[in-house]
Amino acid sequence: MELRGLQQLGKRSDLPAEMPPLAMPVSLVLSLVLLLVLPLIHHPLLLRLARCSRRCATAVAVLLAACLLAQAPAAAQGVELVSLQTQRDEATLTLDFAVRLNLPRAVEEALKRGVPMYFVAEARLLRNRWYWRDERVARATRSWRVAYQPLTSTWRVSLGALNQTFASLSEALVATSSSANWRLAELSQLEADKSYVIEFSYRLDTSQLPGPMQFGLGGSGEFALGLSRELRVEP
Repeated sequence: MELRGLQQLGKRSDLPAEMPPLAMPVSLVLSLVLLLVLPLIHHPLLLRLARCSRRCATAVAVLLAACLLAQAPAAAQGVELVSLQTQRDEATLTLDFAVRLNLPRAVEEALKRGVPMYFVAEARLLRNRWYWRDERVARATRSWRVAYQPLTSTWRVSLGALNQTFASLSEALVATSSSANWRLAELSQLEADKSYVIEFSYRLDTSQLPGPMQFGLGGSGEFALGLSRELRVEP
């Protein structure tokens, strides 16, 4: 009887076969997380890391601003082409050009200390050839010498045998930065059924600087002033 009673008791459906897992309320979990995390917010190590991150971000911002400020004046320095065009009269092909010079500080300081500077313009007239390199028809160069005269505090510009004196450096640079009716070639040298192009360049000729100044320039730096353009000649 006792054994049968125990078997019937084990078969009762109102008793759960397995106990359900312990369920923790969400609010209790959040409370425990806050209790663990809040003390770490003011931990000295975390505060030090935060300060270092802010300092690094500030240093990067200052460095970027310095780079932009350093590049701004450099973009304005150098040679800028204002105009370039050809003219024809009865027998010759001539070239007109104008550039704008904005000298870097190193070049201007060298001029004020008595170092002469040479600015060279060169134009080459080429005949296009599809089967070989272009043929050079004509070539013309002009070289201006700019020098400071300390005794009179004036600036002298020399073009060949022609010498001019100016009261300021800006006036002297204007005289060296343009040319009109520059004879390039005879019209008889041009063939009607051919195409031509002019290669124009204007630069500061560093090869004519004093020897000690040329050492270490390497074609770069503030003395590397120049530009080059191509102009197609209409037949």
